[in-house]
Amino acid sequence: MNLCQSLRLLAGIMVLITMALMYFVSIQFVWLGVFIGANLIQSAFTKTCPAVFILKKCGVQGKA
Repeated sequence: MNLCQSLRLLAGIMVLITMALMYFVSIQFVWLGVFIGANLIQSAFTKTCPAVFILKKCGVQGKA
C-alpha cells in the first residue's frame, strides 16, 4: 500500500471512529470530526498534512 492509499485509509478510519464515538459515547466527539475535516481542507490548499509525516515515520513509502 502506498502513501496516498494509506492516507485515505487513515482518514476514513478516523471518520468512522469519530461517528462511533459520537453515537456510543458523547455527541461532543463531533469536534474531532470537525478537526479531521478542517485538516483535510487545509492539506488540500497547503499540500502538506501532518498524517503524512506520521505515516512516513511508520515506514510507508511513496508520495501523497
